[in-house]
Amino acid sequence: MQWYFVAALLTILTSSQGILTTLSQSNGKYKYDYATVPFLAEVFKLAVSCVFLWRECRTSPSVRMTTDWKSVRLYPIPSIIYLVHNNVQFATLVYVDTSTYQIMGNLKIVTTGILFRLFLRRKLSHLQWMAIVLLAVGTTTSQVKGCGEASCDSLFSAPIQGYALGILSACMSALAGVYTEFLMKKNNDTLYWQNVQLYTFGVIFNMVRLLFDDFRGEFENGPWWQRIFKGYSVTTWLVVLNLGSTGLLVSWLMKYADNIVKVYSTSMAMLLTMVLSVYLFTFKPTLQLFLGIIICMMSLHMYFAPPNTLVDLPLPVKATPESLKDVSVEGRSDLRTNS
Repeated sequence: MQWYFVAALLTILTSSQGILTTLSQSNGKYKYDYATVPFLAEVFKLAVSCVFLWRECRTSPSVRMTTDWKSVRLYPIPSIIYLVHNNVQFATLVYVDTSTYQIMGNLKIVTTGILFRLFLRRKLSHLQWMAIVLLAVGTTTSQVKGCGEASCDSLFSAPIQGYALGILSACMSALAGVYTEFLMKKNNDTLYWQNVQLYTFGVIFNMVRLLFDDFRGEFENGPWWQRIFKGYSVTTWLVVLNLGSTGLLVSWLMKYADNIVKVYSTSMAMLLTMVLSVYLFTFKPTLQLFLGIIICMMSLHMYFAPPNTLVDLPLPVKATPESLKDVSVEGRSDLRTNS
């Protein structure tokens, strides 16, 4: 399977994620416990990975699966990073508004490139670095509202704690992605065995989160396993399926492509979501959105296109037969003179 096909599919699924989540609401509210959605998505990813691993073991008995503790103990770390990242997100929103938070979230594009270079030792060309910065600028431009709006003034009016937490959130998001890629490429284990390990810990940590919510709410609505499907509709199940499928595609990209491809997919998905929201909801297109899409498309071409298509190199001058004949004649005359 080609990486660009997987990236395109990831873009479509990611863009439809926010739309499906919005459609699953009723009068602007969730009738279901939204904390159960990530849990069920992890269960779905674990089940799919187990099925494919079982089929692979039947067809190929020599499937590589590392089971030593030194390898297995590394797999809870991404779940821990994401757990801390989610709490940092909530803390950031205490100090900044949603628009500022979304704009600051684009820092993860640049931080992913930096960590990608530092920890994975992947060298990027100057054009690729420029493309990454352009992608961050393009996504930010598409999210900035008109300067005449009141919310535009709040972008630089938040306390310093909000900006510090926003930068920390972007760094942790990038760190989780880069570390996951490191795990997926660390050894030659089959992809499905690595997924089983990742998603097992994902299920455990999401279960712990649900239990924590129960204790914090003093079991007012009963334990989470009694209300897990309460309020679910067809659209809610589509959200679960979408979230689970997106995670499986991301793990494939981490194994056979890299984090930068994932960053481009999710960034393009954000722009696609905004365009679709114009037709599905009351979102109004802006000049900033149009300019942001142009900048992001330029960044996409700059990063993945061959360098010779981006720079006009001078064509090599080929010697004609006439010039070769002149040179040979002059060379012979010089030899006769010297003799």
